[in-house]
Formats: sequence, C-alpha cells, structure tokens
Amino acid sequence: MKTMDFEKMEDRIGREVGSRLSQGCDDLPFDITERLKAARMQALAKRKVETALVAGAGVNSSHSGVASLYMGDSDNHERNSIWTRLGIWLPLALFVAGLIGIPAVQQENYALEVASVDLELLGDDLPPAAYTDPGFIHFLNAHRHAVE
Repeated sequence: MKTMDFEKMEDRIGREVGSRLSQGCDDLPFDITERLKAARMQALAKRKVETALVAGAGVNSSHSGVASLYMGDSDNHERNSIWTRLGIWLPLALFVAGLIGIPAVQQENYALEVASVDLELLGDDLPPAAYTDPGFIHFLNAHRHAVE
C-alpha cells in the first residue's frame, strides 16, 4: 500500500471517529464540555511542544529514505565516531564483565554458606549419633533460618 493511500485512509478513519464522538457532544452538561475544551487545549499545546522538540533533534535524512542521527558538525566526524564506538563497546564490555562476575559472586556465597554449616556442625554440642539422625538436616536448616 502506498504512503498516500495510507494517509488518506488514516484521515478518513480520523474523520469518522471524530464525527461519532461529536454526535453525543450536544447532550453533555456545560461543565463537562468546558473540561473537555480545556483538555483539548492542553493536548494541542503539548503536541506543539513535542513537534518543536522533534524538529530540533538533528535528524539527517540524506541517505535516500534512511534517517540517521548525527552529533553536531560533519567536521567532528572522527571524534563522533570514537564516542559512538565507545557508546557501543562500553555497555557490551560491562555486560560481559557481569556475566563473568556473577558466577564468581554466587560461588563465593555458596562457599560461605557451606562454611557456616560446617561451623555450626563443629561448634554444636551434639553426640555423634545425632549426625546420623534423619531429622538432623531439618534441625540445621531451622536453626540457620532462626539465626538469619
């Protein structure tokens, strides 16, 4: 579908929706119509501000239909290229460092957990027969959760 056909269809749908909304407008109380009028004015003012921001965003569309953002003058292309590369590679490097660092931290936490269980086992005054009791693991877990 061509762009012109799509825009005509959008306009037609917009007019139909607008006419259906306007049909029930005559029956509304005065205070509601005034609030709707104020809301419409606010929306139009906001749209004007957004349009101005988009117009000043610096969009370069010289690449045959492909829009690309640029950062300042074309004379600073080399400096912009460095910043662009840094902007791409720095988050990627941080992501890889996180992927490497997370398992190391988890392994350290697991080692500390095992060490705390060993400390509880060695520090308790239990007879050796208690270590073979089936409820002993339950006792350790309940005791550990009570301490935390």
